Amino acid sequence: MACQSCRRQLTLLARQANTFAEIQNIQSVTAIQHFTPHTLKIQPPSLSQKRGFSNTPRQLGIRETLAKVFSQTAEPYRIVSATEAIYKTCAAEALYTIPEKDRKNDTIKKTAEGEDIGDGNTMWHEDFKLQPTFSTWSQVTMLHLYLVFARLRNLERDNARAWQRQLVDHFFFDMETRMGLMHGISSRGLRHRYLKDIFIQWRGAIAAYDEGVIKGDPVLAAAVWRNIFKGREDVDVRSVAAIVSWMRLCLKMLDQIPDEALHLQTQAVFKWPAKNELVLVDKPVKELHDLLAHTPPPVHKVAL
Repeated sequence: MACQSCRRQLTLLARQANTFAEIQNIQSVTAIQHFTPHTLKIQPPSLSQKRGFSNTPRQLGIRETLAKVFSQTAEPYRIVSATEAIYKTCAAEALYTIPEKDRKNDTIKKTAEGEDIGDGNTMWHEDFKLQPTFSTWSQVTMLHLYLVFARLRNLERDNARAWQRQLVDHFFFDMETRMGLMHGISSRGLRHRYLKDIFIQWRGAIAAYDEGVIKGDPVLAAAVWRNIFKGREDVDVRSVAAIVSWMRLCLKMLDQIPDEALHLQTQAVFKWPAKNELVLVDKPVKELHDLLAHTPPPVHKVAL
C-alpha cells in the first residue's frame, strides 16, 4: 500500500500526463483539419517528370526520434517537479503548527469565528499581526500563488494551463492533508465541502487581485484588506500599503525572469520579505514633504 505522499505524486503525474496527451491530440486533430482536400493542389503526373528527392520529407534518425520521445515523456515529470518546488516556497511563508498535546487534550485555542489557533512565528504573524490559523495560511499562500499565476500567463496558453493546474493541485492536496492531520477533520465529505468553499475563495481572490493590479493601488489595497486581513477595522494601514508595494515589486521581478528559468528563479523572488516595504511606506512622498515644509507650526495659546 503506497503512502499518502506517494499516492499524491502518482495522481499529479497521471493528471499531468493526461493533460499533455490531450494537448498532443488537439494539435494532431488541428493539423488534420487543416489538411483537407480543398487545400490540396493535385497536379496530374507527367511522364517526363522525375521524382525530386530534395522535396522528400526527411525521416528522423533513431537519435532524434528517441530524443523527441524522451522530451514528451519527461515533460510531465519536469512540470510536476518544478511546480512542487515553487508551491513549497509559497506555502512556507505563513506556516503554523498545532501542538500535539493540545490536539490530544482538546485544548486548542479558538478564534471568535471558531478557527483553531496554532503556533506561528513567521513575518506574517509577527510583523503583520495575523493569527496563526488555517485561514491565514491559505490566504497568504493564495497571494503568493496569484503572483506566480500572473507571470505564467505570459507563457504559451497550453503550457501556462499545465503549470497553473499543477500548482492548484499541489495547493488543494496539501490543504486536504492539513485538514486531516492538523485539525482532525476525518470526514472526507466534510473536507471536500471545505475545499469547494476555498476554491470559490481562490477564484474570487484572483479576480480581486487582477482588478487591483489593473485599476490601481487603492483597489489592490482593498483586495488585500478583504482577503488577507478579513476586512478588520483595526488593521494597520501601513501593513496593507507595504503588502501592495511588495506585490508590485514581485510582479516586476517575476516579469524579468526568462520563461526557461522560471522553474529555477521563481523561489528567489519571494526571499525579499514584504515587511521591508514598510520603510518605503513610512517615507513621505515628495508632494507631502513639500506640503509639510510650507505648513506653519501650530500656535499654542497660553491661558491668562
